[in-house]
Amino acid sequence: MSSDEKPDGRPAAPRSLAEALRARDDASLAALLRARPDLITPVPTDLTQLATRAGTRASVVRALERLDRFALQTAEALAVAGDPAPYDELLALMAGDDGDAAVAAALPRALGTLREQALVWGGDDRLRLVRTARELLSPSPQHPSPTGLGPTVQEATAGMSPGRIQELVTAAGLPSTHDAVSAAAALTALFTDRERMAKLLGQAPAEAREVLSRLVWGPPYGQVTPDPAAHLRWLLDRGLLLPTAPGTVVLPREVALHLRGGRAHRETQPVPPPVEPAGPTGTRQSSPQAVDATAAGQAYTALATVEELLKDWDEGGPAVLRAGGLSVRDLKRTAVALDVSEPVAAFWVELAYAAGLIASDGEADERYAATPAHDEWRERPAADRWAELAGAWLAATRTAGLVGGRDAKDRTLAALGPGLDRSAAPEVRHRVLALLAALPAGTSPDPESVLARLRWERPLRGPQQEDDLRSRLARWTLQEAELLGVTGRGALSSHGRALLGAPEPQAADDAARTPDSPDVPDTPGDKLPVHHRAAPAGTPGAGPVPPGPADPQARAAARAAAARLLAPLLPEPLDHVLLQADLTAVAPGPLQRPLADVLDVLADVESKGGATVYRFTPASVRRALDAGRSASDLHAFLTAHSRTPVPQPLAYLIDDVARRHGHLRVGAASAYVRCDDDAVLNEILADKRSAALRLRRLAPTVLAAQADPAALLEGLRALGYAPAAESAEGDVLITRADARRTPPRTPPEPVPEGPPVPDATLLTAAIRAIRAGDLASTAPRKTPGTPPAPGELPRTSSAETLATVQAAVLTGEALWIGYVNADGAASQRVIAPVRVEGGFVTAYDHTADEVRTYPLHRITGVAELADE
Repeated sequence: MSSDEKPDGRPAAPRSLAEALRARDDASLAALLRARPDLITPVPTDLTQLATRAGTRASVVRALERLDRFALQTAEALAVAGDPAPYDELLALMAGDDGDAAVAAALPRALGTLREQALVWGGDDRLRLVRTARELLSPSPQHPSPTGLGPTVQEATAGMSPGRIQELVTAAGLPSTHDAVSAAAALTALFTDRERMAKLLGQAPAEAREVLSRLVWGPPYGQVTPDPAAHLRWLLDRGLLLPTAPGTVVLPREVALHLRGGRAHRETQPVPPPVEPAGPTGTRQSSPQAVDATAAGQAYTALATVEELLKDWDEGGPAVLRAGGLSVRDLKRTAVALDVSEPVAAFWVELAYAAGLIASDGEADERYAATPAHDEWRERPAADRWAELAGAWLAATRTAGLVGGRDAKDRTLAALGPGLDRSAAPEVRHRVLALLAALPAGTSPDPESVLARLRWERPLRGPQQEDDLRSRLARWTLQEAELLGVTGRGALSSHGRALLGAPEPQAADDAARTPDSPDVPDTPGDKLPVHHRAAPAGTPGAGPVPPGPADPQARAAARAAAARLLAPLLPEPLDHVLLQADLTAVAPGPLQRPLADVLDVLADVESKGGATVYRFTPASVRRALDAGRSASDLHAFLTAHSRTPVPQPLAYLIDDVARRHGHLRVGAASAYVRCDDDAVLNEILADKRSAALRLRRLAPTVLAAQADPAALLEGLRALGYAPAAESAEGDVLITRADARRTPPRTPPEPVPEGPPVPDATLLTAAIRAIRAGDLASTAPRKTPGTPPAPGELPRTSSAETLATVQAAVLTGEALWIGYVNADGAASQRVIAPVRVEGGFVTAYDHTADEVRTYPLHRITGVAELADE
């Protein structure tokens, strides 16, 4: 009979968490490492080290924080139950004396989640919460239990004198005992006996019962005076209230559970709250086509807004603050330029930054500017550009909603500045959109029900805060998804669904049962008993929800699918405008890139919307002439791209500006003005407004100025002239707006929330290494004297090591060795030596399943394996 079996042949109950992990199969270990990726960083040497790491405080706290509300309530109930506790005791604490069918149905899933994450181990007859979790969740005067329960009678009477305990026993109507331990046990038996306890409380004064009702749901501690009232004295005399410190009493846990009807929690939540439609039933139900059309319109607006931002910063954007980010003044100016509020402007700026379209130029006078990636992005189809923006938003950890707030040092958080990363943001965004995807197509959710669902899936430990970070992230997600066109009328669009990689929406009659309902049937082939089963993939409590597809190829495929669905909904770019007699042009839709670029130089945008209105002015026409266009070029351009005849006033405007353009020439002396018509120069000199230019005549057709050429050009233009700049050779300089670009920049990397979830390749390799190390550490061996402790390397002298290895080469036996590699990492291995020469041993390594060569001086010790 194996030591791991009972006399009847059944597996023996594990004696430690390490033994429980050793009994798991590879799939179960992989599920543990996926749910708690911090356990694999670095890879443990064996299962004993894995169990030790799983019980550390930091790891347990992180695991508890990622449990759903019911799984956390189950762990809290185990913390106040006996250690170990049978499953029936746990069920009684969760469901109460009267039972609860919903709790009974959901408890196996919650317990399976705790088992999968190595927070609970042992059979159903001996459930054990890991020690660190019990310390965190158990009641104490410094840290009250989330259940509101106090200490047990045994714990509360630990420092009480034996005589006082006997007085309590006698006052409660029990026979006296011989020692304090048995007296406390007698009180415990009384308080846990429902009939006797009901009879005892029936004799209590009404005021005493009122005191108990105030303490029953916690906190269980109260204050009393040195001379308590009669009803308090009645409770103290019978042990229903026990002193813990001078002037302080506590309600024992057994008494509280009796008054609660056996429940550990006032309210259990075994089922996640549903996400409800917004408003009265049916008021926010839109057709999927209307949702997609609205979302597509907003997606087009989002593209136009980002392009307007990049155009505004094309020649160099605002300066970078010394501490990083945009100043409040520059953010306000950007908001005015985009015609949006400042928080919305911060969102668009952060979105362009997350997509890698803007960055700091890194110069001495550091400014923000468009990146080279922006030029490539502009040339792509509109749907692809939107998919890139939406994908960057979904994965970004930078959170625009924090702009304007305060950091831990009470400093203002600036757009594009430090301190805006929140590692939970991608997960919350993905989860909010996934909840929307579970609703019937066209349904807008009630935001409060979304927040309630998120709080159930990731409850706050300690005092509840309605304005916690995850709730704020969820609110911002709903607002930003609408701005970006992922949702329309509050409902998830088809291209937004494709961006998530989500399945097609369910039928309306199936909407009430979401994919993450806890009553998903058990997967076939599950080897664990029903109480051991973990949650199926996608159920609440099954571990962290990854922020979208983890594989980069899958993310790229999701973006491509979203772009394909969005493309037919976006308006086709137009190749024409409508010229009007009031010197305006109307673009009835988005314009093709070459037409839009030329028109941006030739005219000024007057208004935006479904149609864009451009206005032609002398300054805008001169701007086109300065860029190298001639009057004939402009006439031909307008004729080719207008569906209406070119109005006469516009033709006159172009000809008039062109006739005067270049009549004056400005060059570098400091600066000079020359003109073939000396009457024009006389007119300039006579104009009092030209005094600031400090002009003087050098020749009949030449004026000199003490201003630089650029200032002279601007001054003459302000006087109403149309001068042209010329080079040192006398040629007219063609001036275009210089597009300023940063050096190549990569988008900001998201800040991960803890270690990343390992992929299948890493999990397979890690589990194999852990199994191999565990085989080496647990292999039975012949060790003279005291065997090494678990995890300790064997120690032998160099001569003993060499002799043992040489003997094993002759006999073909396997050995257990301790080995330290070149990096100083120690490990245990089981090897079968093949040959020894030149200070090296060549052996078949059973732990690595391959032939390896080891330097003898790195082997700390060696031992022969036992015969079995």
